[in-house]
Amino acid sequence: MNQINRSTNTAADIEVRKLDAPLGAEIIGIDFAKPVGDDVRKILKQAWSEHLILLIRGQSHISQQDHINATAIFGTPVPGARLKYLQEAGLELPEGAEFPEISVVSNLGPDGQPAAENDGLGSGEVVWHSDNSYIEEPPIGSFLMSREIPSSGGDTSWNNQYLAYETLPDEIKQRIRGLRTKQDSSRNSAGKLRPGLKKPETLADVPGPDHPLVRVVPETGRKALYLGRRRDYPSQYIIGWDRKESEELLNYLWEHATQDSLKYTHVWALGDMILWDNRCAMHYREPLTTLERRVMHRTQIENQKIIMA
Repeated sequence: MNQINRSTNTAADIEVRKLDAPLGAEIIGIDFAKPVGDDVRKILKQAWSEHLILLIRGQSHISQQDHINATAIFGTPVPGARLKYLQEAGLELPEGAEFPEISVVSNLGPDGQPAAENDGLGSGEVVWHSDNSYIEEPPIGSFLMSREIPSSGGDTSWNNQYLAYETLPDEIKQRIRGLRTKQDSSRNSAGKLRPGLKKPETLADVPGPDHPLVRVVPETGRKALYLGRRRDYPSQYIIGWDRKESEELLNYLWEHATQDSLKYTHVWALGDMILWDNRCAMHYREPLTTLERRVMHRTQIENQKIIMA
């Protein structure tokens, strides 16, 4: 759709096209470099609530401030939790710190060239997780944009955690009711130890908050399985359970929650933006080459106390 002569986004130009997947919709006809009125905001927020993730293509021309403004359609933009660890460790803030609401997620090393590892996620696999589950009030959403992409690799998948909960056997739903898990804050989603923290040696060493295994999303009233994040032992565990029982149940829940039948996988193009509801969708990134640059910008939306189902 030609948007060159439009001075603003209008509801008549917006199309919500459901993806052929268990979650997600593509938004057609939006240009985040232009004003977004209340009528369009209403359409976008309703689509997000209904579909969990929204895909918007062709936004490579927008500025960082435009990205922040687009994020504000869905709630208050907030800085990523990783900044706190860098600041407390006295480390240099990453590129883009002049916009604290934007986290730069790249595979670049200190010399600006692609690297297998860096001070973030590097070029490796990024395991299934919910953003910032390792803080007391995680953000309700994340909005990721591709600024530079390699010719292949780095595909990102999301899964539907409403369906993950709803498709559990009734006996498992009853068993996990009221349970909480420790959310490991020691390592990031690439398995790298966070600045200023020590690798845990026992379950008692694992830092992080205790969060419900099943949460309610207030806008929909629906229950979602909330696994958050899990690293190699010692890491996530069920509060009050012994290690064996905790590991067995968590193994079952993680396998169930990450099955392909609940998943949408996205192959990135330049200027793609994907918004997801962090409360009811986890995500995963495939590894990528260390021969090409990959630079993504991510914003996050409103820290919110988790409501136990």
